[in-house]
Amino acid sequence: MSLLKVARMGHPVLAEKAAPWTKAELASLETQSLIDAMIETMFEERGVGLAAPQVHVSRRLFVMNEAGDADEAETIVIVNPELVFPDEDTQSLWEGCLSIPGIRGRTERRAVVEVGFLDRKGKKRRERFEGFPAAIVQHETDHLDGVLFFERMPNLKLLAFDPEYARFHRAEEDEEEDAASEGGDEQAAGEAAIRAGDDDL
Repeated sequence: MSLLKVARMGHPVLAEKAAPWTKAELASLETQSLIDAMIETMFEERGVGLAAPQVHVSRRLFVMNEAGDADEAETIVIVNPELVFPDEDTQSLWEGCLSIPGIRGRTERRAVVEVGFLDRKGKKRRERFEGFPAAIVQHETDHLDGVLFFERMPNLKLLAFDPEYARFHRAEEDEEEDAASEGGDEQAAGEAAIRAGDDDL
């Protein structure tokens, strides 16, 4: 399988609204090969998500694996997503992006999202995502709409190169993780640990 070239910020494909797939298009060998290549590229680039526009294909498809550990069994393929937010709860987290290497920003995202979509076999599915996985879904769906994470930042002063993030901001994430652990909230602790890691969306 060949790796795909990741589009960088400034390429027009990242500013376009992507087109949906038909079930017939999704079933084609070409599309299935694209999905396999996207999964391989996501792991190679140490990402937890990758949208088709990021590999120069302006279509509504993304892959995600919240652990970013190259376990394809845990990888989700989401085609033609339709997002619903069941409540107004939000979360604040640091995000990176494979199309914007070396930079992170603190965003505001909805804490819970319900997604209707087609899987890679064209089967209709509906899933609920919370915490960090919910952020991945929103980040990748934004790519399908030509939106980068900067637009989800309430304060552009909280934008940092990776070394400065590690030096000045990562401690905040560690403190959040410690607080969650002391409070017995294992899920929150795990999400804080992932947010403090090096994986990009």
